[in-house]
Amino acid sequence: MTTFHAVVWLDHQEAHVLMFDREHVETQRIKSRSHHKHQGKPHDTATLFADIAKALQGTHEVLLTGPGLARDAFRDWCKAHQSAVAHSIVDSIASDHPSDAQVVALARQYFKKFDQTTVDPSHA
Repeated sequence: MTTFHAVVWLDHQEAHVLMFDREHVETQRIKSRSHHKHQGKPHDTATLFADIAKALQGTHEVLLTGPGLARDAFRDWCKAHQSAVAHSIVDSIASDHPSDAQVVALARQYFKKFDQTTVDPSHA
């Protein structure tokens, strides 16, 4: 599914990558390959971040959300390793553990300002 927007809820153990347009949502869950919760090994984190970045290839605007510092760590990792993905990240918002539907609702509201700027004025 090629979409303009994506929202990623992430912590250091997993990510929910939600690509969406006005009518559709595609969800991909990516889990850390580490079997030890809260280990935070750099290799495990880099692998998780690489998998998230791969899922985001071609997305124009990405909103990051989630608890803790994983959002900032992912953004920094992208700046160093995946500049195209880093440039597509528009913001990072702290959140607890909402459902996927709540994450998409948050992102739809956030991206409304972008969508309104792309509407053809002759159809307004």
